Amino acid sequence: MYAWLLGVSTISPAELHEVMQRQPVVAIDVNASQSWHRAHVPGARHLDPYTYRDTDLPRDKHAALVFYCANWLCRKAPMAARRAKGMGYTNVRVLASGISGWLDAGLPTDAGPPS
Repeated sequence: MYAWLLGVSTISPAELHEVMQRQPVVAIDVNASQSWHRAHVPGARHLDPYTYRDTDLPRDKHAALVFYCANWLCRKAPMAARRAKGMGYTNVRVLASGISGWLDAGLPTDAGPPS
């Protein structure tokens, strides 16, 4: 996983699912649109990892943000998370195994475009 190389903490799919039941978490999917339409973490936002702006993120710089991409080999989520940290966000993590790990764990998903 590239996240630790970029100074970003990781979270497992099971842990993220558990945390989402207790407190607000902003999950951010940085996969291609086709992947987003097939399956994404419930409530996740879909953002381009290279062009999102701070206005695409919560105003609260302490909000819990979890970025994810395809799998543990993908570098887009760690890079996007590092960008958020550079924008002053303090509670930023990466889903350790991406959407693949979420699906492998049998966790719920949403599909299709955001409503």
